[in-house]
Amino acid sequence: SPFEQLSRQMYDILGDGGILKEVVQPGEGPPVPQNASVIMYYSGYLEYSNQPFESTAHLQYPPLMKLGRDVTLAGLELGLLTMKKGEFSRFLLQPQYAYGEMGCPPFIPAAAAILYEVHILDYLDSGQVDEFIAMSSEEQSSVPLSTLVEVINTLRSFGNRFFNQSRYDHAKDRYKQAITLLRNRASQNGPDKEKIQVALLPLYLNLSFAELRLENPQKALKYGKKALEIDSANTKALFRCGQAYHELREFESAQDCLITAQSKKPFDSDINNLLKKVALAYKDGLDKEKDMYSKMFRELRSSEQ
Repeated sequence: SPFEQLSRQMYDILGDGGILKEVVQPGEGPPVPQNASVIMYYSGYLEYSNQPFESTAHLQYPPLMKLGRDVTLAGLELGLLTMKKGEFSRFLLQPQYAYGEMGCPPFIPAAAAILYEVHILDYLDSGQVDEFIAMSSEEQSSVPLSTLVEVINTLRSFGNRFFNQSRYDHAKDRYKQAITLLRNRASQNGPDKEKIQVALLPLYLNLSFAELRLENPQKALKYGKKALEIDSANTKALFRCGQAYHELREFESAQDCLITAQSKKPFDSDINNLLKKVALAYKDGLDKEKDMYSKMFRELRSSEQ
C-alpha cells in the first residue's frame, strides 16, 4: 500500500513503530521544547487520498499553536518535539498515536493510519512564560534577572508575530504584559535597574507603533515619550512622537521631533518624507488661519463703515 511503501524510507522515533518520520528538509538549532508555541504549515492525509482532511497550507499567516492545548494529537505533538526551526518532515502515525480505534467520523475512519506533512517556520518557548506568570510576585522577584529578560523577549516575539499579521490589539496586549512584568521588578537598583530600562525601551517603541496602527495617536505619543525618558536621543522614539503629533495635527511639535531625529539620521527616507508632509500641512494650516483672520478683518471693517 502507499503508506507501506512510504514507511520503508522513514525511521521509528519511539521504537514501537507507532510514529515514523522522514526528514525532507532539515532545520537548524535546537529541537522544539516542551509546551512551546509553534508556527507551522501542516496537512493531514488518509491513505489513498490526495486531498488533506485538514491543512493550514492555504493560510497567509499560519496560526501560533501551543503544544498540549492547540496541538492535542499525541503522535503529532511527539513528532513536533523532534523537529527544528525551518524543518520540513513527514510523519506516519499509527491509530494509537492518531485518532484511535474509533476514528473521528465522518472524516477519519476507525483504526486509520494518518500521514502528516509539517513545515516549522518558527517556535517560541511559551512554556517558560507560562511558568513565570504562574508564580507569585515574591517568586517572580527571586528569579534571576536573566530569566525575566528571556521571558520578556519571548513575549515581545509573540507581540511582533501578531503585529506582522496586522493583529495589533493582540500585539499591544503582549507588549503591555511584558512592560508590567518589568515594572514590577523596577524597584531594583544599580546594574539591574539599567538592564530593565534597556529591556523596556523596545517595548515602549513597539507599543507606540501598535497604537499608531490602531489610530490612537494620543496613546502612541504617551509611549513614545516614555521611550524618550529612557533614551532622549533615540531616533525611533523621536520619529514615533513625530508621527503621533502629526496625527494629532500638532504640526509644530511634530516638526521639532522630526528635525531632531533628522539631525541624527539625515538620510533616513522615512524621517525626511514625514518631515516634508508635516511642513506642507503646517504651511497649509497657517495659510488657512491667515485667510480666516483676513476675512474676519474685512468683515469687521465693513461693519464699521
